[in-house]
Amino acid sequence: MDTTSSGKCPVMHGANTASGSTPTHWWPNTLNLDILHQHDTKTNPLPDVSYREALKTLDVEALKRDLKALMTDSQDWWPADWGHYGGLMIRMAWHAAGTYRSADGRGGANTGNQRFAPLNSWPDNGNLDKARRLLWPIKKKYGNRISWADLIVLAGTMAYESMGLKSFGFGFGREDIWHPEKDIYWGNEKDWMGAERYGDDSRQSLENPLAAVQMGLIYVNPEGVGGQPDPLRTAQDVRETFARMGMDDEETVALTAGGHTVGKAHGNGDAAKLGPAPEGGDVEDQGFGWLNRSGRGVGRDTVTSGIEGAWTTHPTRWDNGYFTMLFSHEWELRKSPAGAWQWEPVSIREEDRPVDVEDPTVRRNPIMTDADMAMIKDPAYRAISERFYQDPAYFSEVFARAWFKLTHRDMGPKARYLGPDVPAEDLLWQDPVPAGRTDYDVSAVKAAIAASGLSVSDLVTTAWDSARTFRASDMRGGANGARIRLAPQKDWAGNEPERLARVLAVLEPIAATHGASVADVIVLAGNVGVEQAAQAAGVSVTVPFLPGRGDATAEMTDADSFSVLEPLHDGFRNWQKAAYTPTPEELLLDRAQLMGLTAPEMTVLVGGMRVIGTNHGGSRHGVFTDRVGALTPDFFTTLTDMAYTWVPTGRNSYDIRDRRSGETRFTATRVDLVFGSNSILRAYAEVYAQDDAREKFVTDFVAAWTKVMNADRFDLI
Repeated sequence: MDTTSSGKCPVMHGANTASGSTPTHWWPNTLNLDILHQHDTKTNPLPDVSYREALKTLDVEALKRDLKALMTDSQDWWPADWGHYGGLMIRMAWHAAGTYRSADGRGGANTGNQRFAPLNSWPDNGNLDKARRLLWPIKKKYGNRISWADLIVLAGTMAYESMGLKSFGFGFGREDIWHPEKDIYWGNEKDWMGAERYGDDSRQSLENPLAAVQMGLIYVNPEGVGGQPDPLRTAQDVRETFARMGMDDEETVALTAGGHTVGKAHGNGDAAKLGPAPEGGDVEDQGFGWLNRSGRGVGRDTVTSGIEGAWTTHPTRWDNGYFTMLFSHEWELRKSPAGAWQWEPVSIREEDRPVDVEDPTVRRNPIMTDADMAMIKDPAYRAISERFYQDPAYFSEVFARAWFKLTHRDMGPKARYLGPDVPAEDLLWQDPVPAGRTDYDVSAVKAAIAASGLSVSDLVTTAWDSARTFRASDMRGGANGARIRLAPQKDWAGNEPERLARVLAVLEPIAATHGASVADVIVLAGNVGVEQAAQAAGVSVTVPFLPGRGDATAEMTDADSFSVLEPLHDGFRNWQKAAYTPTPEELLLDRAQLMGLTAPEMTVLVGGMRVIGTNHGGSRHGVFTDRVGALTPDFFTTLTDMAYTWVPTGRNSYDIRDRRSGETRFTATRVDLVFGSNSILRAYAEVYAQDDAREKFVTDFVAAWTKVMNADRFDLI
């Protein structure tokens, strides 16, 4: 056997990236379905473990005591600043939660994804690998009773408590993923710290759905826009970025100030001497990154952001020191030892300077970032800062609530929160929904719907539009609450407001007569439509239904917050509001992934929705059947029938023509034809096009339909 170094490694290096020898490398325009299966069960080493059940055995108070004890248990290999790990743990939790963006609900702390690339190696996450390694003994001790996702956030919350902040609360319930979310779009820059996500010089032109201003940053550049200090310009970035996380001005100031009330920035050294990030390290580094092999690289000599110094006199104490420091001095620009721009006081009393992290006999200058200076230079931010300065108790309360929102925003409704510290208060950003009744006669409601005169298309379309807003990314949206009848959803173009109003005018009286919620009746209406469509295809089926949805009110609905849920495209209904850079089929994948669907589920739903006749505006594109309203596999049999040819007629339109006569039998869009052109999707399509697939098609459609209708039923967990 040849064992020389000239042998070839059998592993395809880079097989999960576009740089590897994969189909997407050789054929970059092929549709990559990986996003629909990025957390396949085969990656989970604990398939038989229910985290929610294991959590019930957790001694929460003991865990909290252990975490607070950890804060002051300084380790020689990574000594704590001033003997307290609070600042480091807070930054770890903050940066886990801070990747959340409201535009698509992706990012956030809900999955423990900070353990994996690219997040574990982002420049802005420098040295957070050390924080997670410090937590390992606690994770090891409690095992499956605590997820990494929950532990990371709880560590930050306990750090604040250990330094004197009264927490607003904490909810367990985050479950870990087991490999990178490599298909999340973090920006198109090719280099770390690149800034190519703006359409023009307007800071409001930040590319959607992104929230951070540069590749590898959580929020904004602490040195200023493009690394050039200008607090007023930085204020624009701060406001836009935090707004894209669902935060208002008061929450933004509170979070900025509260985050910098404790801990310090690290830049006392030469960043060029640091080794690679964790993903780039060699095996002997054991997952550590940013190692300094030519010097100490720890304690006072740590280099992380490049900015060097603490913000307050007492960086391990929760107090009002941030605003005291900010308002009590004039500030001037200076360079840190690592060469980063930072603001330092022109003059300051010796006793007001924070002590060195290792030697309490030495005092250092405090610092402010450009974002900190924005808190007093921007007029709106300054007014809020002045109020916080004058009323420390109010600042603490606002910050505690904002921290809770920051660290729980991506968990969805309160029904998903677990543990003894869940606040009793219902918060507007949690999208509260009251409990619905379950004691009404479901059969009587279905009979009333069937006799209502509404078409199968009306019934199915309305239920779909109500449920399709669900996002598995942050557990928002869905049919529960029936917010489709409220502003802003009732007026969305994708919901066909006139048709929607006509259907609701029929369904709402049925709900009132029978004591059911409108939300339940809308879903039941869709189920009745599916059952009727299946019957028309010669298959008798009963669509599963569980009552109990409630009806939200306008007072329970933050209309501005819900605006990000508006569908601007829906391949399932063969519609998009405008032309977009991504192809229609890529937009379909995005929606399917947000809804938590697999590729087979997406396939059967598209095929069924087409033949039922649910296209937006009654479009005939993709309706490959002469039996509209019957739940047949005709979409797939037509698509795979070689009696037809497929002829482009526009940017996103095609004719399906008879090969012999040349007659146009049907029309289609790219979303329709991709199920015949993509090799994977065609394989699924062929399953349903087989002569023996009629009942399987209906059964699979009903299962996928029920999954969509129940996606937001967290009350059933």
